[in-house]
Amino acid sequence: MKIEILGMGCSNCNKLYQNVLEAVKRSGKEVEVTKVEDIQKIMTYGVLSTPALAIDGVVKVAGKVPKAEEIEGWIK
Repeated sequence: MKIEILGMGCSNCNKLYQNVLEAVKRSGKEVEVTKVEDIQKIMTYGVLSTPALAIDGVVKVAGKVPKAEEIEGWIK
């Protein structure tokens, strides 16, 4: 499984990254987590607002920071 944090490095992007790491830790699953800060690549996802989160190439949320519990549900 691959999770991508889409954003330019703002405080909300960093918070989302931390929430993802917490969710992955809780899940116990093997997950690759990466940050995507290249605006051209972010645009290929059709995201209009950041931060955004994509799991295996599918955008799950954009423009808000979901809690770790919600992210953990998506991982399972």
